[in-house]
Amino acid sequence: MKKNKNLCVGLNKKSGRSFGKISVRHIGNFHKKLYRKIDFFRKKINIYSFIERFDYDPNRNCYLALLKYIDGEKTYILKTSEMKINDKIITSYNKIKIKDGNSSFLKNIQIGTFINCIEKIPFKGAKFSRSGGNYSELIFKDNNFAIIKLSSGKTKKLSIYCIATIGKLCNFFLKKKMYKAGQNRWRGKRPTVRGVAMNPVDHPHGGGEGKTSGGRHPCTPWGKKTKGKKTKNV
Repeated sequence: MKKNKNLCVGLNKKSGRSFGKISVRHIGNFHKKLYRKIDFFRKKINIYSFIERFDYDPNRNCYLALLKYIDGEKTYILKTSEMKINDKIITSYNKIKIKDGNSSFLKNIQIGTFINCIEKIPFKGAKFSRSGGNYSELIFKDNNFAIIKLSSGKTKKLSIYCIATIGKLCNFFLKKKMYKAGQNRWRGKRPTVRGVAMNPVDHPHGGGEGKTSGGRHPCTPWGKKTKGKKTKNV
C-alpha cells in the first residue's frame, strides 16, 4: 500500500476522553493509521499538474489521486471516476475545460455539470460531496449566487465564487453495510447502549424488574426530552 510520507501525519487515538473520563459518548480508540493531508482548498492557481498515481486512504471511503505540479510540489485530491494516470489537471479562476479533476469558481462551470468537493464559503475549503461515489449537480446560477443539487436531493444556495471540482467521485458501489461489530471499532465507534438496559444511576430509563419501557417520556441521559420537543428555531 503506497503513500507519500511527506503528506501523512499521525493521529491522536485518545478519542472521546478528557483526563481519562468519557467526555463524548460512543467514541473510542481506533486502528492505528496515518492521516493523509488532502488539498481541499486548491490554492495552486494556473499551475498544471499530472496525476502520478492513485493511493488508498484508510480514513475515508474514496481513493486519492497524487498530483505532481510542474514546479515539483505534490498534493493529494479525491479521485473521480473518470481520472486516469498522467491526466493533466489545473485549478483556475477563469473558465476551464470540463474535465474530471479540474476546478474553478461555480460561475465558470456550465449548468448541468456534475461536481464534487464544493466550498460552502468562498476560499474556506470544500465541504460538500466528499464521500465515495458522491456528487452534486449545478442546476442554476446568476450574477451573485448558484444553486446546486446534492445527491440527497436537497438544494443549496451558494456564492458563485465557491470553488468546485469537476466529476463524480469514485467508488459508486461502496459497501456500506458492516458485517461485524469490529469494523465499527476499527473506525473508533463504540457501542450505543439503550437506556432501558442500564442501571438507574446511569440513565433515567434504567432499572426496574425485568424488561420495562422506561416508565416515562423518552429522554436523554441528562433528563432532556427527546421526542415531541421542537428543536428548530424558526
